[in-house]
Amino acid sequence: MTTDARGSRFEALGAYLPSTVRSTPDLVASVVGLPDVDLTRITGVTQRRVYDPRPEAGEDSYGLALRAAQDALGHSRYDAGDLDVVISASITRFRDGDDFYFEPSFAALLAKELGAHRAIHFDVSNACAGMMTGVHLLDRMIRAGIVRNGLVVSGEQATRVAETAAREIADSYDPQFASLSVGDSAVAVILDRAVDDADRIHYLDLMTCAEYSHLCLGMPSDRTEGIALYTDNRQMHKEDRLRMWPAFHGDQLAKLGRNFTDEQFDYIVQHQVGTRFIDYVNRTGAAEFGTEMPQSLSVVEEFGNTASTAHFLVLQRHLKAGTARRGARYLLVPAASGVITGALSATITNLGV
Repeated sequence: MTTDARGSRFEALGAYLPSTVRSTPDLVASVVGLPDVDLTRITGVTQRRVYDPRPEAGEDSYGLALRAAQDALGHSRYDAGDLDVVISASITRFRDGDDFYFEPSFAALLAKELGAHRAIHFDVSNACAGMMTGVHLLDRMIRAGIVRNGLVVSGEQATRVAETAAREIADSYDPQFASLSVGDSAVAVILDRAVDDADRIHYLDLMTCAEYSHLCLGMPSDRTEGIALYTDNRQMHKEDRLRMWPAFHGDQLAKLGRNFTDEQFDYIVQHQVGTRFIDYVNRTGAAEFGTEMPQSLSVVEEFGNTASTAHFLVLQRHLKAGTARRGARYLLVPAASGVITGALSATITNLGV
């Protein structure tokens, strides 16, 4: 947990959402052989945005990311040519229709098309913690004085997995069931050096328990109050995974002689798996820390689980709508395959959205 006085801040935030809206009942109706399941009640997701499959629509992973990056630059004091770094964090890497790209990297392609000709560029891949990982790396580069600023971007064409799941699911306990909760979106965030405490990333730390990565299949369940995780309980029980964040975060704070209450968070943003998951993790945090959680922000009801873009889509929507107070302290809690957890603490006042 780093508290370097030369820390970074969020300078601008952009997003792009496809215009096509698909309701949860409509999606469930397309699942062949699925019994009568109230997916809306189980996940809390009422609808999601879905990419336009026409190549000319430009809503593949790359096109989504490009539009989010352009939106972020539109709210920034920097031009693309001013950027020192471009980092792409997409899980899905579709471009030119159905082509899945590994090389050239999305970051290289985006930097070229945006006009960030002098920028270092590279991709990162860390499941739903991809954006957090990109921000983590860029934050450290700024703190070290290696770069002045940079862009982290992700475009997720995630509903492709929902289309596959709809063709293959046989019952509500199929491991692919959670795929029905995803949605498509893109986000991009620009970081630069903090100049005061009004806008500052206080710390960002991540932890992975790679031993359990093969177990991380999320499966919303109508048999529990929370969310059933498709895991081998002999190795990692559901509650143990949900306690990972408060255990890790509490340990990191203890090393600095602080506790959760000392942080005085105004808002908390959990990974947008579903409303039950968010409620359950917040209740677990309250029990483990012995204090009430901050106000929880979410958009999962309207947009579903948007993978690596989820936390920053929540920020963008609430800041843009004015439903989150500027000048507040935010806690973003990642949860991803790997199994990954962590904590991002930031004060946000003048962020362009």
